[in-house]
Amino acid sequence: MKKPRLLRRKKHRVSKIGLPPGALVYIGDADPKSLAKPKVSKIIYDGSELVEGELSIEDIANYKRDDTKKIWLNVHGVHDAQLIKQVGDLFQLHPLVIEDILNTEQRPKIDEFDDYIFLETRLFYYHAESMSTSSEQISLVLGHNFLLTFQERSTGAFEPIRERLRATRAPIRDLGVDYLAYALLDSIVDRYFSVLEEVSDASETLEEKLFKSPTNAELHSIHQLKHSSIELRRAVWPLREVINSLTRNEKSFFKPATMPYLRDVYDHTVSFIESLESIRDTLSGMMDIYMASVSQRVNLELRALTVVAMLFMPATLIAGIFGMNFEHMPWIDHYNGFWYAVTIMTGIAMVMVLIFWRRQWLSSKS
Repeated sequence: MKKPRLLRRKKHRVSKIGLPPGALVYIGDADPKSLAKPKVSKIIYDGSELVEGELSIEDIANYKRDDTKKIWLNVHGVHDAQLIKQVGDLFQLHPLVIEDILNTEQRPKIDEFDDYIFLETRLFYYHAESMSTSSEQISLVLGHNFLLTFQERSTGAFEPIRERLRATRAPIRDLGVDYLAYALLDSIVDRYFSVLEEVSDASETLEEKLFKSPTNAELHSIHQLKHSSIELRRAVWPLREVINSLTRNEKSFFKPATMPYLRDVYDHTVSFIESLESIRDTLSGMMDIYMASVSQRVNLELRALTVVAMLFMPATLIAGIFGMNFEHMPWIDHYNGFWYAVTIMTGIAMVMVLIFWRRQWLSSKS
């Protein structure tokens, strides 16, 4: 089975400075013409008012920031380097931050600056048909009154957070953008648990099949699930350190009221890693079960062939003896000599079958 396209992309590089207008950075071997046009959505809000809409490249170039209100800009699609650079210039992002946003092969990490903090993580999706996972990079830039998020594609992953903001008298509006950043991180971690649950269910179903009749398809499925667990582990281990760094709050971007929530997310990542390790151990055990089952099946087949060969060995011996070209041999001239030889062959074979049966060599369950 082919893995989802998002897992098969190639690494790419972008120039740090001097991006030409309309420059495109596309992922893997996908045709840039087939990629959806990047979209920038804005949500400007405070405790009593919320304004939502979309921004074009021209709007971003002429946009005037209002530091008295909280703003959340979300960019769907990071293959338009010029657009990302304009957003970065608007919020005075470092060129290396822009480069990291465009390079969608980054591991989860955090960079702290004087006016903002930049962190990257991954959002996972599980594909039940191929028993594989795909992921997209999520980049967040948190300032004192703004939050920028960058997604590879429009998936609706943050729609529940938007619904909370749209609700009348929503408590989240009265809180700062630091709480909004926590809410997004929490939704990403919750997504990890959803994927983990699907992987766990698939492994349990696969384990039942292994005990019944293991085939090469089950071996392929085990490899797919192991690969998925490795991808999840590769993303969550550094994410745990990222969130742990956020809980230290050295730059004071998070208010004291938000810190308990961040520590709760950190606890969730630790719990996720423990559950993931348990599933990985189960998958390793399933591989051992498969190899033991295959070995047992080969042994049974070899035993069956050995039994058949041993049953014919006495007959071959007797036939070989009576086939020797001596002039004088017993029963050569006897009228019933042939039937005597066949009777001896059959009798020996029956005795051997009885012996094999008593030793349970003729049963596939022994």
